[in-house]
Amino acid sequence: MSARRVTAGLASAIAAVLSLHASAALAGKATIVLHNDGKLARPAETIVIPYTEVKKALPDVAFDQVIVRDSKGSVVTSQVTAMKHIHRGPAHYDDLIFQHDFAPGEQRAVLTIETTATPQPPFPSKVWAGYVPERWDDIAWENDLTAHRAYGPALELPSAKPDQMTSSGLDLWTKKVPYLVLDRWYRKGHDGLHADTGEGLDFYEVGTNRGVGGVGIWNGQQLSVSSNWRKYHIYANGPLRAIFELGYEPWDAGNGVKVSETKRFIVDAGQQLDEIRSTFDFTPAPGSDGTVTVAVGLTEHPSKANVAATRNEQGKFISLWEQYNDHPSHDELGSAIMLAPETKLAGFARTTPPAKGRPDSLLLVKVKPGETIRYFAGGAWKPAGKITTAASWNNYLIAKAARLAAPVRVEINATAAPPTP
Repeated sequence: MSARRVTAGLASAIAAVLSLHASAALAGKATIVLHNDGKLARPAETIVIPYTEVKKALPDVAFDQVIVRDSKGSVVTSQVTAMKHIHRGPAHYDDLIFQHDFAPGEQRAVLTIETTATPQPPFPSKVWAGYVPERWDDIAWENDLTAHRAYGPALELPSAKPDQMTSSGLDLWTKKVPYLVLDRWYRKGHDGLHADTGEGLDFYEVGTNRGVGGVGIWNGQQLSVSSNWRKYHIYANGPLRAIFELGYEPWDAGNGVKVSETKRFIVDAGQQLDEIRSTFDFTPAPGSDGTVTVAVGLTEHPSKANVAATRNEQGKFISLWEQYNDHPSHDELGSAIMLAPETKLAGFARTTPPAKGRPDSLLLVKVKPGETIRYFAGGAWKPAGKITTAASWNNYLIAKAARLAAPVRVEINATAAPPTP
């Protein structure tokens, strides 16, 4: 990954504007002020502070010897990411991560961070990402609300029959419990995965479609898509955030253009949508405008469900609310894809499937060589009890778009915070 991409990725991950006041340090303690200027409700808002900024305020801070406390002094679950494994030499730490629930109208929150003399025990994790070779090289991930998987190289081989499939679509599994379930579900086997015994189940159909957030190159009439992922790397794995990458080999996008893609997934606790950063490398076709049109897809299931689709140009999202009629346990399911504020929407489209096939609704983005687009993808299942109607699903997405457009500002001070007004 180039230095330019690392810098851009770090900047977008922060979702905050940082200012550091490093004078008059309080030994072993610093204050964090969170500014929610729009006074928006922000459940499970993830706060990301570069570790270098924490180090400026607390020079003696250590990777596993830092505590975040709320305004009442209670310990807040936190995480320090170290995405570069360095066996010898100085360690490299990336970010301090924690979450805060902003109530509607809450404009300001004050927390503290402090160093400790001994390592702190790990917090129970609300996220997980992992490689599942037992199921034909799946990469699977989950948080406390949803679960997903992406298909790996072993699934393309003849030995995978009858499961053999080539697809870069992203799968969605439904869950209605907050604890981690994927490892146990895989061990239940195929039949166990497709029956709800009280935790949820796998019933969403992807096939060769885009699923929830898979991409392709759109020529105005059809999609060209990659094969299954070929490389993976897991960078962080909880308790609040999992980060991993999938690499896709070059595929034919038409006009002699070969496109390769690297996807970085950021999976946060408490969120219905995961963040995805896709970087595309290619040599433009001679005489072209130097771009390709990337389509982010969302699969509809009209043969099994009544489908209500919404295109929201202002929020730059497509949502589906599907009322399944094929099996009582499938119930009703929302799914969505949403572009980040800085990602320019180039339009909407929809594939034309064969008879009784599944169409994909598409968000379109013009992309230059080496460019990264940021978007979000996920779902909400009615039996989980949090989002139970199409209207509430769309309201959630509208609120999500508003939060992304007005990120929390973060201020870290080595002095005591001013009194709360």
